Amino acid sequence: MGFDQYHEPAGVLSQETRTFARTIASLIEEAETISWYERRMSLEKNEEVRAIMANAQKEEFKQFGMNLDFLLRRKEEWRAELLGILLRDGD
Repeated sequence: MGFDQYHEPAGVLSQETRTFARTIASLIEEAETISWYERRMSLEKNEEVRAIMANAQKEEFKQFGMNLDFLLRRKEEWRAELLGILLRDGD
């Protein structure tokens, strides 16, 4: 079974665009996994298991952050927009 992650023919996309698409896919996958761990931890009664899950979730946060950082270093307009939003006081 093939893996088709593009909405356009891969052969006509530049390497840069394919890398971008893979990085976006990874970002989405990391966000989903962070959410899965959050839900699992909210239900898990065993403290040791919750700690293991929290550790695993922290690793997913790191991977999410690295993917986002990669994109922001290559997309000036994204970086400018997010710097106007993130880590600021207020709404």
